[in-house]
Amino acid sequence: MMEQLVKNEKKKKEIGIVFILLALISLIGGVFFGSISALQFIIPDFLNSIPFVKSRPLHVSLVVAWIFLSSIGGIYYYLPRYCNLPLFSNKLPRIHFWIFLFTGVIILTCYIIGKFGGREYWEFPPILAIPIFISWILFGFNYFKTVFKKVGQWPVYLWMWGTGIFFFLFTFSESYLWLFPYFRDNIVRDITVQWKAYGALVGSWNMLVYGTAIFVMERVKGDESVAKSKLSYLMYFLGFTNLLFGWAHHIYIVPSAPWIRYFAYFISMTELLILGKIIWNWKNSLSEAKKDFHIISYRFIVASDIWVMLNLALALVISVPAINIFTHGTHITVAHAMGSTIGINTMILLASCFFLIGDITKHQFQLQHRKIIKSGFWITNIFLMIFWLSLLFAGAEKGKLIVEDKLSFQEIMQNISPYLTVFTISGIGMFIGLLMVIFPALKAIKTYLLN
Repeated sequence: MMEQLVKNEKKKKEIGIVFILLALISLIGGVFFGSISALQFIIPDFLNSIPFVKSRPLHVSLVVAWIFLSSIGGIYYYLPRYCNLPLFSNKLPRIHFWIFLFTGVIILTCYIIGKFGGREYWEFPPILAIPIFISWILFGFNYFKTVFKKVGQWPVYLWMWGTGIFFFLFTFSESYLWLFPYFRDNIVRDITVQWKAYGALVGSWNMLVYGTAIFVMERVKGDESVAKSKLSYLMYFLGFTNLLFGWAHHIYIVPSAPWIRYFAYFISMTELLILGKIIWNWKNSLSEAKKDFHIISYRFIVASDIWVMLNLALALVISVPAINIFTHGTHITVAHAMGSTIGINTMILLASCFFLIGDITKHQFQLQHRKIIKSGFWITNIFLMIFWLSLLFAGAEKGKLIVEDKLSFQEIMQNISPYLTVFTISGIGMFIGLLMVIFPALKAIKTYLLN
């Protein structure tokens, strides 16, 4: 079926829509395996055929695939459709897609059969990094050959997308330096480079996501000044600075000057503050008619703004050294990561997906499925809030018990098990909400591609 969809899409020269299709499927898979992982955390014998050691990397890899596929799909679609920049090559995106798809299937197969060999994020055999790297080279070459035709001032999202692409290639390469004995055989050097690479990698995909957010806000409002304002360029500067230096607060166990960690926290929090300010200004400047016309995208972007503020507040709290003693390495760190990945990035990317789907269906999609998507939106965000709070309570309790050092690790985990049970149930509820949101989108894309 996927092959037929791509063949039909080839006629329209809109491969970006097929990337979005695969992205939404990856999101469903990622949240599904995340729910299984959560159940296995409280019921160790649950689904022994796919134990936690397999379900967790399946979850992580599919969620990372969702972030990249939805960002890439949007870029491929928006450049020719909205930026008046026909792609340099319409063939390279199709090669990119098939490399991504086949490599992804091999990676998932490796996890299922228990064949590992990599590290965090990239736990698959390192040889599979080669086709991933090649696919991004093709993407980057096509992107820069396309946008360099742009005359005049670039909107900020073109800068952000280009920076995200370049630094993904750089940080992805850096994350494999552990293969060389010079890095692998020195624990301080190894940890420093590894977590520097992962921190900057998140910064690279944030560039893709936040650039997409500004693009969608510009198009919903119908005002190009959104992407050319001083505030947007400040957002780019701070995001770029965070990409270069924000990773430093990940390496607490490595000897380093305290000011480096404080500076990294300051940069990351400032970036969120500016993003929140941009969305707030945009939301207040929209007319009621435009809010209704783009109701689905509007809702998801406003939700992302709320999660920006919540995550910013959490980041401020856990950056206080006296509090960080209790929180570092606990479920509070996981809450911060989930708030960023689901609350901010996923909400923004869903806004982009629904803007794109609304575009190809002339907004009939929104009218036909408005009720179920609206219900799914609220179910997702309500359960996400419960999910987030349960992690905070579990982390606070665990941190307190660890510092007191009176109980064994097993006893500590028994004490926080009620919070983890709530976390698991809310994760399943969030999965159901996302299904209500995504299934109508998949149906709309399928109908469009097969007609």
